Amino acid sequence: MRVFLMNLDQIQSLLNTWTGLSVWLTLVVACLAWVIYDLRHSNRHIPSMMQWVWALTVLYSGPIGLVCYRYSGRKQIATDNLVRKGLRSVAHCYSGCGIGEILGVIISVGFFALGNLPAAMITFVLAYVFGFALNIGPMMQSGMTFRDAFKGAFFAESISIVVMESVAITTDIYLGGDAGMGDALFWSSLYVSLSLGLFAAWPANILLIHLGIKGGMGDPRDVHSEHSH
Repeated sequence: MRVFLMNLDQIQSLLNTWTGLSVWLTLVVACLAWVIYDLRHSNRHIPSMMQWVWALTVLYSGPIGLVCYRYSGRKQIATDNLVRKGLRSVAHCYSGCGIGEILGVIISVGFFALGNLPAAMITFVLAYVFGFALNIGPMMQSGMTFRDAFKGAFFAESISIVVMESVAITTDIYLGGDAGMGDALFWSSLYVSLSLGLFAAWPANILLIHLGIKGGMGDPRDVHSEHSH
C-alpha cells in the first residue's frame, strides 16, 4: 500500500495562503458567534469563567473548539463521563495558555525575530503564567486563599501545561520556519499548533482526573454546578 506523506515544504505551502487563512478565520467567527449565542440563550447557567473558556477555545480552534463545546460543554449532552470531564478540564487550561502562547509568539518571533530557543522560552513562560492564573483564579473566587489555590493547582496544572506547550511550541516553530507577521504561514502555523497542543494535553487531563489529582470541571447538565479542582 502506497502511503502519501507531505514533506515540510508542501505543508508550509498549503498553510501559507491568505485565501485559506481567510476561510479559516471566517469559520472561526461563525463558530464563535454560535457558541456565544448558545451560552446566552440555552446555557446561561454555566459559570461565567467557563463561558469565557469556551469562547476562547473556539477563538483559538474554530470548528474544532465548537465540536469540543458541543461534545462536553453543554447541558444538552446525553451523559457525562471521564472523557468529557477531561476535555472540559483541558479547555480550561487551554484558554489561558493560548493567550500566553499567542503573545509569546508575536513578541518573540513577530516583533524581535528571536531564535528558536529564546522564542520557545518566552512563549512557554507566558503560556504557563496565563494558564496557571486562569486556573487558580476561580479557586480564589470560591473563597480559597492564594496559598491554598496555588498549592492545590501547581502539580496538576504544571503537568497539563508542560504537555500542551511542548507540543504547541515545537509545532509552531517547526511549521512557522522563518515566517513573519506579514506572512499567512505565521498565523496558520500558530492556529495549527494551538489545536495540536489542546489534543496532546487531553489524555493527560483524563489521566489526572482518573488518578484524583484533578477534580475536573462541573457537569454542565447541573444548573447548580460549580468549578471543581
